[in-house]
Amino acid sequence: MTGTLAAIGAGLAVIGAGIGIGGIGQKAMEAIARQPEAVGDIRANMILMAALVEGAALIAIILSFFAG
Repeated sequence: MTGTLAAIGAGLAVIGAGIGIGGIGQKAMEAIARQPEAVGDIRANMILMAALVEGAALIAIILSFFAG
């Protein structure tokens, strides 16, 4: 039973990260469309935020396996 709960926790972490990174990409594309001259700064910030979300998801996956 605990393996099933760990798998559900890991799945929820991956779904949350996917939604978060998708939202980051969406807002970055909107910002680039509004200000094309700021594409470098926007891209750098987008990559940084996506990496932070991915790191949080990885920690959540690891913790779900240790807790389960």
